[in-house]
Amino acid sequence: MSDSGSASGSSSKTGSASPAPSPLTSPALSANSSLVEACDPSLPTATAADGAPPGPSAEEVSNIPDAERKARALKLKDEGNAKFLKGLFDEAKDLYAQAILLDDSVPHFWSNRAACELKLEQHGLAIEDATKAIQLDPKFSKAYFRRASGYLAILKPKNALPDLRKVVQLEPKNATVRAQLDSTVKLIRRLDFEQAIKVEAGPKKWEEALELVRDEAGAAAQPPASYDGPKVLDLSPNEVEELKSDRYGADVLGKIDGVFVEKLVEFYKEGGKLPTRYAWQIMLGAFRLFTQEPTMVEYTVPEGTTIDVIGDTHGQLYEFAHMLTLTGPPSETHALLFNGDFVDRGSWSVEIALIIMAYKCAFPKTTLVNRGNHEAEQMNKVYGFEGEVKAKFGGDFTFKLFTELFNALPLATLITATKEPLQGADLPASAPLAQKSPILSAPSVAEGGRKRYFVVHGGLFSKDGVTLDDVRKIDRYQQPGQEGLMSEALWADPQVANGRGPSKRGVGLGFGPDITRKWCELNGVTAVIRSHEVRQGGYAEEHDGRCNTVFSAANYCDSTGNKGAFGRIDAAGTIQWITFDAQDHPMKKTRPPMYYANSGFSGMM
Repeated sequence: MSDSGSASGSSSKTGSASPAPSPLTSPALSANSSLVEACDPSLPTATAADGAPPGPSAEEVSNIPDAERKARALKLKDEGNAKFLKGLFDEAKDLYAQAILLDDSVPHFWSNRAACELKLEQHGLAIEDATKAIQLDPKFSKAYFRRASGYLAILKPKNALPDLRKVVQLEPKNATVRAQLDSTVKLIRRLDFEQAIKVEAGPKKWEEALELVRDEAGAAAQPPASYDGPKVLDLSPNEVEELKSDRYGADVLGKIDGVFVEKLVEFYKEGGKLPTRYAWQIMLGAFRLFTQEPTMVEYTVPEGTTIDVIGDTHGQLYEFAHMLTLTGPPSETHALLFNGDFVDRGSWSVEIALIIMAYKCAFPKTTLVNRGNHEAEQMNKVYGFEGEVKAKFGGDFTFKLFTELFNALPLATLITATKEPLQGADLPASAPLAQKSPILSAPSVAEGGRKRYFVVHGGLFSKDGVTLDDVRKIDRYQQPGQEGLMSEALWADPQVANGRGPSKRGVGLGFGPDITRKWCELNGVTAVIRSHEVRQGGYAEEHDGRCNTVFSAANYCDSTGNKGAFGRIDAAGTIQWITFDAQDHPMKKTRPPMYYANSGFSGMM
């Protein structure tokens, strides 16, 4: 089940640690900038700090002589730089924070902390720290670049534009930043143009694709005889006749079964390219099935079966394929729930998306898919998926077809156990409070005494009183936007403090342990299971176990050294966490993360 060791109950099995990532330098540096001050964002993570030493109190700081205080601050900065270069971004951030406490007049301290926050996807905090550095030194080019990077990461290119122009003004010979500026200008023009011409009238892309598949025309023509990969077989005449009246063209979408998907995974690992016709048949078949599902899917775990909850995979095919050897495929006795963010950043997002959609076609009842914040058009334009689709299929038609497919994805899944939960004494000592003392009922829930898990990509909401019925009523056939229940479900993050707070990302919000418990009690939910953030061990049980984060992209973006994980839930509602390590693969150097992003954005994350 896992790579080594044993796993039971709410415990997990872990493997060997991944190597530390290589240091990455800033694209916004002049030729004589020092590496010590050059730590700049390239790949985000959200690793947990291993406990940096606490800094002095404000009273203690006031009693330290100025010379000693400044010397200690510089030493802390140097220690932070060393941690950063080892990929220990949370620890580096803590050290920079201690340096700031000792001497808040040094712009590099603020800017370097912003670099850590960009790595941790805390883009809102990075913007604040970079702004402080600029206030201290209005000619500090790296601070402008880091603030621009924060704005670009949260899809606010118009806010980034003045900062990029300032960097070019300060460093006129910096070709990398000039390329970033040019790419940002083009992105703004493109987004404005696309918004201006967007109309609702006319056929949808799925309708156009279906006609081409039916006619075996254009890109949907039959593959050449030389093609030797997995094939989508035609239906029998009787099957075609039975499905001829289906609105979504089931009569021409062919047969996709578990054998086909198994062959497809191996074919992709060997570098194969699926013909456009087969890709469209898979996408159209999955789209047809998703349109039959509600915004919140409800799945009951029958006795003797399990369901695996899988977090972000972000185009990392080789980790994804390895994980499937641990989960096993979906079947009548085993379900897989992919909790969003399977595209962008990694260079095999197309392949992972089509494998997941093929599973949906082959096992529609036991393959469940939630939308993530990266299954969104504007994110795909910045983080590489659009470029990848165009490179692998040509033109923009298939990308637009993917966009319509992503709009049809459900936003959440409610998993309900069918057996009485194990009692506290039967669970391992490591089981969290939510496992030992589960919330089993609520005024709006019929008495049943069964565990229930709300699985969503991001998290909870900006207001109290949001019910499962409110989630069911969300109109999901659209882009998520940056506010409202849909956006919050895809973007929100847990925080340590009670209550709600501004998002460290700059989009969504933070919600505390009290918010999670109150929401679970209102809705009769044992715990929330979400993804959206790296956890160094692959998963984390937070908010007394009532908010669990699972992340499945091991060594995220070939940089962060984290494990991957998935959660297995049985019919009694007991969660078992299974972890795994990153996998080496032959394309690591030739297809690095963000390979397909616009050239001006490929170094941004």
